[in-house]
Amino acid sequence: MDRLSALDVAFLEAEDADRNVSLAIGVLAILEGSPPANRVLMGSVYNRLLSLPRFTQIVDRQPLDLAAPQWVEAHDFSVAHHVRRTAVPQPGDQAALFGVVADIMERRLDRSRPLWECWIIEGLPSDQWAILMKIHHCIADGIAAAQLLSYLSDEGTVDSFASDIDAAKRSAPQKNRRFELTLSPVRLIRSAIDTTASVGSEVVRVAEGALQIATGLLDSHSLPLRGRVSDLRRYASTQVSLTDVGRICHAYDVTINDVALAAITDSFRAAMIRRGERPGPRSLRTLVPVSVRSNDAAGQVDNRVSLMLPCLPVDIRDPVEQLLTVHRRMENAKRTGQRQAGSVFVWAVNSLPFGLTTLLVRAAVRMPQQSVVTLATNVPGPRKHLKLMGHRVVRVVPIPPIALGLRTGVAILSYADDLVFGITADFDTIPDVGVLAEDIQRAVARLAESAELPTRRTPDGILTLVTTPK
Repeated sequence: MDRLSALDVAFLEAEDADRNVSLAIGVLAILEGSPPANRVLMGSVYNRLLSLPRFTQIVDRQPLDLAAPQWVEAHDFSVAHHVRRTAVPQPGDQAALFGVVADIMERRLDRSRPLWECWIIEGLPSDQWAILMKIHHCIADGIAAAQLLSYLSDEGTVDSFASDIDAAKRSAPQKNRRFELTLSPVRLIRSAIDTTASVGSEVVRVAEGALQIATGLLDSHSLPLRGRVSDLRRYASTQVSLTDVGRICHAYDVTINDVALAAITDSFRAAMIRRGERPGPRSLRTLVPVSVRSNDAAGQVDNRVSLMLPCLPVDIRDPVEQLLTVHRRMENAKRTGQRQAGSVFVWAVNSLPFGLTTLLVRAAVRMPQQSVVTLATNVPGPRKHLKLMGHRVVRVVPIPPIALGLRTGVAILSYADDLVFGITADFDTIPDVGVLAEDIQRAVARLAESAELPTRRTPDGILTLVTTPK
């Protein structure tokens, strides 16, 4: 019988610590045509989702938390409890759709039932409708949720999208040093020395990363963008061309994630200025989840994440300088072992007796944090258009949760030819979530424009392009 990991339990405990928090993640697909009849829809969901165990199981907590909670079958399971319909109020535009999304996502899932819902949303213009998958974070991380959408599609199975993730992540196979040794005494001694040095260097790197994470979490900086959240949410989304993003990456020798974080940086800088704040070098410490999902686990619906805590450079005005600074800081975070330190911490907590694990997790989620301002998570998505029940999916939108004093969360998802940003925000304190989304789009447009200039700045300095007249 499967048990929840310490990370899975942490998502449940974070909800228990704050009655205003709902830790479900969502994926919204907008489709062409008219929605199918209930009978067709129920059959499709039943045939697909019920082959995944978590979608028919509930969390069974053990007395006194002496052991980790178990996943057990829900005896009264009915797909009708989980598949629901609603309609967007007139005029049925994007703002109205996102209002419905926020209303659905702010409500907690019922823990007496399997922790998911599937919403059919009607009333969209241009002969369109939407399907919203809502899944508790204790079941799946962002990559698993995106895989789930591909699993529901007409094109394939769980493995079809998992193979895309494998291809993106696959690197040259690493030999296991323990089995490279020969019977030669000289080579044996040399290999032992090399292995010891390598292990020692890795320990130092992980320790440095752990120190950076701890320092980041203890850093105190008061900002209106961070604090307690209400029980209501706002939601907004925008999308940019992956072609433009690729051009920026090529021009400045950076990654897609660097471009996304730089656009978020510029947007939050503008938000701080609107609030009368002076953006400083430590004003936007950001929780950046990092997938540690191996190729073997690419098709599994669960949580496999670590974290990094970079400070995004909102104190820098120039968008290109922002981008290059983001790139350097993310490279430094990877180099100094923040990702590995987060993984080691999760492993260590999972190795403790569960009673002690519970105490540590409860203390952690209830401890007021005064440093991290927002969440930015990047999820790889399908690079071709999907079909669901014969309907073409024209757009896919990610929906992150917010908790632990984070009044905003940004999820980034690639789909077909677009890079899509989804922003969840507290209703009372972040009324300008739509402006945040618009500013992200503008920031990418400015970077794309600068990438066309004959003189460009790169991480290594100034690059001047010389063109020969035709």
